[in-house]
Amino acid sequence: MSSMDDRKKAFENKYAHDAEMQFKAEARRDKKLAIWASELLGIDAADYTRALIKADMELAGAEDVIGKLIEDLSGKADEATIRSKVAEYDAEAKEEIMNEV
Repeated sequence: MSSMDDRKKAFENKYAHDAEMQFKAEARRDKKLAIWASELLGIDAADYTRALIKADMELAGAEDVIGKLIEDLSGKADEATIRSKVAEYDAEAKEEIMNEV
């Protein structure tokens, strides 16, 4: 029984660690996106970072962030460019997080 408990605890710890790493990567991705978008919009990056992170809390995944960026960057960047930046910054953020561990 003890080995099953140990396995269960190890699985729970790994799940919690993976969830934490995913959260950190998404927050880092959102910050990178906010800096990029704020430069296009000519607004303060810190304020836009907070707005984008708040938008990211609405739904699971990146679709809420993509939707906000599409709305805010209308006329400055098309959806394909936005999705490309999301993928680029997502990969960068995950790599950075993994290198920190």
